[in-house]
Amino acid sequence: MIVDDISTRSSAPGQPSWTARHLAHLRVRLFGISIDEARIERRGFVVKNPALVIRLETIGVNFIRAYNAALAASSLRPLLEQLNAVSPEFRGFAFEGASMGLTVRDAVTPGASLWRAYIVGPALAQHYISYVGHGWAFARLPGPALWRARRLKGPLRWLAFDGYGFHQGYFDWQRSIDACLVDRRLRGYALRAFDQGLGRSLWFVRGADVEAMAETIGRFEVKRRDDLWSGVGLAATYAGGLSTAELDHLVSASGRYRPQLAQGAVFAAEARFRAGIVTLDCERATRTLCRMSVVQAAHLAVTTQPDERMPDPEGTHYEIWRGDIRRRFA
Repeated sequence: MIVDDISTRSSAPGQPSWTARHLAHLRVRLFGISIDEARIERRGFVVKNPALVIRLETIGVNFIRAYNAALAASSLRPLLEQLNAVSPEFRGFAFEGASMGLTVRDAVTPGASLWRAYIVGPALAQHYISYVGHGWAFARLPGPALWRARRLKGPLRWLAFDGYGFHQGYFDWQRSIDACLVDRRLRGYALRAFDQGLGRSLWFVRGADVEAMAETIGRFEVKRRDDLWSGVGLAATYAGGLSTAELDHLVSASGRYRPQLAQGAVFAAEARFRAGIVTLDCERATRTLCRMSVVQAAHLAVTTQPDERMPDPEGTHYEIWRGDIRRRFA
């Protein structure tokens, strides 16, 4: 659908040139993702709750549509109009998908970087989720993820590896989740950030089933479980979909990893609060997992956050940030 729209657009004043339209068409043909990839049945996920099926598919569809639109983009303004038209509850996922699409677009298109302009301008309110989307692209482009992330300097650079981990869990769950394989292309703190994203992907792959997620995490090496539970907490709060009783069950199932679960929830609360889109699911999850409001959780995240401009090549400052939050719940 997007390809046909690009190929038939006229060359009216203010419209992209024929060359730009042709390149956009080619990018979507080569790197585009079918909407069908968001279907639970297509992914092979087991989701017992029909309402959750709709929710998880809606998240995926909005992500992929934004990704494909960003691939085709010749400027940011039309793309932003499309992103801001998405229902507020799912808008963050669209910004995440657009970030991935712009990253791929810039990598294969000569000229200025739209992603750089995006991350410091229109996506500023969706800052965290846009860094995550940047990392999704690492799995779709040649070259190792560590090489691709070399230009990211501050503590938020590790969110890109979180995004990479989510991608591998979502699209290659048989290897990354069922077989618990370690990505041998990563090293150092990138491995931990990868697992944080992998934990988020469990929300989709295991259909937000508390018992299934806990059983799955229990099959990973002990040293990986902290970060996996953190990812689950973030997904429970940002993506939502569970009742208070189910969230209480999640807290119980997390056992000694409850501080990690709460830390992920705090990150999600700050992302929602920063964007000005606090959902009922986010408030419910924050109050259940953290025993505080979204405003309080966002304040905790902001007051402990390191300077975003501070170099963090080893993940030291990012992990201190996460540790400061975890200790609040220890």
